[in-house]
Amino acid sequence: MYQLKFDEKRCLACPDGACLVQCQYLKYEADPARKEMVKIFRGEDSPVLQDCVTCYACEEYCKRGNHPFYLINERRENKGILTAPRAITRQWIHIGEPKGKYELGRIGKIALSFGFMPQLKEITKGRLFEDVMPSYFFGQEFFCNVVYIHFANTKVFKERLPVVIENIHKLGVEEVVFLHDECYAAFTSLAPAYGMEVPFKSVHYFEYLYNRLTALKDLIRPLNVKVVYQRPCSNRLCGDSHLFVRKIMDRIGATLVQRTYQDETALCCGSIFRAMYGYDLMADVQGRNLEDMAQSGAEYCIFNCHGCMNALSPLVAARGMTPLHLIDLCRMAIGETPEGGQ
Repeated sequence: MYQLKFDEKRCLACPDGACLVQCQYLKYEADPARKEMVKIFRGEDSPVLQDCVTCYACEEYCKRGNHPFYLINERRENKGILTAPRAITRQWIHIGEPKGKYELGRIGKIALSFGFMPQLKEITKGRLFEDVMPSYFFGQEFFCNVVYIHFANTKVFKERLPVVIENIHKLGVEEVVFLHDECYAAFTSLAPAYGMEVPFKSVHYFEYLYNRLTALKDLIRPLNVKVVYQRPCSNRLCGDSHLFVRKIMDRIGATLVQRTYQDETALCCGSIFRAMYGYDLMADVQGRNLEDMAQSGAEYCIFNCHGCMNALSPLVAARGMTPLHLIDLCRMAIGETPEGGQ
């Protein structure tokens, strides 16, 4: 079984305990934060194991290349500390179980990954993806299974992810453009952290979009709109990709307005909290986030994750902002009509 690569010496040498100090949901000063992480990597009990809300952000806050969130998950699983009722966990695991059902386009050397989210196929129409489509794959056989770390379950992805890697490799692709953060992070963060080899190049669709917009720059008509961006928890596992959000906005003439909860201080959409911790935490996080958006004066709330979009779109619209996926905003900039209409 694959083992997590965690360097205890790096953790002991950490000067600031940033992984816990910067957490939006736990409150720790530097010294207590460092002490709790030492307890965790030594296998001792820590309140962090009970209180972590699985926002993934400590993976980004750690600047020393360690994996604090993955370690917290390992310890939770070893100690039998559940983050959700067993029935909910089993249901989620069953949903992603490979059943031999999948869909392939005309696979080329470069392919789009829709993971297990059929909505992604609909928004990849038009000029932005014409150089890759119809080379794509979709279905449980290609589902990254990263979502199960929300449930303190590492066993599932340790068993399934190597199979997914091999399934993609068998397609003969050299490069995969991933349209979901967790899928991209599976192959660029989680797999390396557990010593799994990935025989193809992984590209985040943010980078792909920016390059396509550059190639299609003559078609771009600046949108001249103010937007807020709902950063999903899964993007914390691939923080390098987040740098492209502002670059994309600049490219299409959209102003990403400054607000309290963005970039490293972003708040989750709250949907996973409902299943795991109840409505109170979800309502608190969503309330603060939505109020922050409303006060920004933005016309659009831009989403990257369909889970976030499903959770927040009605609430965003009720506050006078138009919810829209980032890809659809880019399509507007080159004169196309978003799939949801505009």
